[in-house]
Amino acid sequence: MSDLAKEQSTQSEARPFLKWVGGKRQLVPELMRHVPAKFGTYHEPFVGGGALFFALLPDDATISDLNKRLVRTYRGVCNSVDDVIELLKSCPYDREFYYRTRELDADALQNHELAAWFIYLNKTGFNGLYRVNKSGGFNVPFGRHTNPTICDEPNLRACSAALQRARTLNTGFEAVLERANPGDFVYFDPPYVPLSATSSFTSYTSDGFTAADQLRLRDVALRLKHKDVHVL
Repeated sequence: MSDLAKEQSTQSEARPFLKWVGGKRQLVPELMRHVPAKFGTYHEPFVGGGALFFALLPDDATISDLNKRLVRTYRGVCNSVDDVIELLKSCPYDREFYYRTRELDADALQNHELAAWFIYLNKTGFNGLYRVNKSGGFNVPFGRHTNPTICDEPNLRACSAALQRARTLNTGFEAVLERANPGDFVYFDPPYVPLSATSSFTSYTSDGFTAADQLRLRDVALRLKHKDVHVL
């Protein structure tokens, strides 16, 4: 098998390495029905778990998010996957270890260390949530799992290979207006509008995602369409 074929085979096996609230892994077949047959650069401004990105494996992509730790986690997996794997292999599924890890100053860590921190808490915390308080402190409790897979080495390597073709940016969704060109494809998967006062969960960042943000997103989508950009 040629090097290119090996790379394509590895990338074809990539799937999200994080569980994300509202993630679209199960809806990918439906989403794929609405992907344009041909497009330029792929843009995903609310990347989250990246389900559509890893399914499409576009040749040229810009994935972005306002969650800086998430973006740095993607960069850690992209650029230092060996180091991420080594750290994750040393992490036990243990309550005390979980809370010690949760209390680390994550923002002071290097990208590969932050990636391991993020992935470990995602795999072992309650329901795979990523939730922060107003101070940006991660506050998800220890989860009740049965032998969770903390380090999925083959998939992490496949994701690292897939991410080599993407630029990963820490920006808000409106910045896509400056990047997207006619013929490009933008996929928005924003936090949901709450169905009720008690169903709201938008705490992916300390600022949340408000009704006013939803209106701004609508306007951005319309401006992109007027630029002849494909929008989903």
